[in-house]
Amino acid sequence: MASPMRSLLTDPARYLQSFRLFLEKSTEHQSMREFIEKELPTLIASVGNGKSTINILSVGGGAGEIDLLILSKVQARYPGVTINNDVIEPSADQISKYKEHVAKTSNLENIKFTWHEETAYEYESRMNAEKKSKKWDFIHMIQMLYYVKDIPATIRYFHSLLEAQAKLLIILVSGSSGWETLWKKYGSSFPLNDLCTYISSADIRRMLDSAGLKHQFYELPSHMDITSCFTEGNKDGELLLDFLTETHEFSKTAPPELKRQVMEELKKPECSEKRDGKVLFNNNLGVIVIEP
Repeated sequence: MASPMRSLLTDPARYLQSFRLFLEKSTEHQSMREFIEKELPTLIASVGNGKSTINILSVGGGAGEIDLLILSKVQARYPGVTINNDVIEPSADQISKYKEHVAKTSNLENIKFTWHEETAYEYESRMNAEKKSKKWDFIHMIQMLYYVKDIPATIRYFHSLLEAQAKLLIILVSGSSGWETLWKKYGSSFPLNDLCTYISSADIRRMLDSAGLKHQFYELPSHMDITSCFTEGNKDGELLLDFLTETHEFSKTAPPELKRQVMEELKKPECSEKRDGKVLFNNNLGVIVIEP
């Protein structure tokens, strides 16, 4: 009998619900904000040198919270310079949230936003069909490489669009995170189809090394409160389990033995730590900055 388990991505509404809860329960955005505050100004220090317009490409821009922070740092470094900010994002819902964020943010007069409702692969295919290869001063891909079929080819393509002083910034889960432990052990039992690949910063760094691409690496500490996952029937806990396993209604559809093993695994020190009566999942992030 086929397992009733199916990929969380087959239900976009539930996926977004679980993703938003993940952001609420984790220090993900906080960790990224700290990195953008402390490290980004140095990284972008020369991307716009001598330019009257700076072109930025956001691949998988989501709802735009992190994009707007990045843009504020570029504005601070290059005051008054026109910025073209193009966003590739397949979810119409996320794009409308992004537009709401833009509407509520002041000091964006010198930024021109263009949204492309498509995947990175669709963007690449369209550009190739139109025989266009626009160059960019800064490209960032934040938490999106899991949803790409051919990761080395995608990185190669966007890397080829960098201007001479440009940077390509990639953020995804770190090779030292609980995700790495959980997915290396149980990924093959989850119903991923081809909608999502489990990948960490360690895998990407190996790809870059074999392609001979120079890069810098930063590890960002982050955690997610998964305490509610251990209360049977808790709605938030069920959504977080869906997100952790990329499985639609994991706690209802997973075979009992797999569910038992995953719940055990989540409590182990390789995945989580217990602090103040809470179970905090290791959500560490890896930041990779690639030169042209």
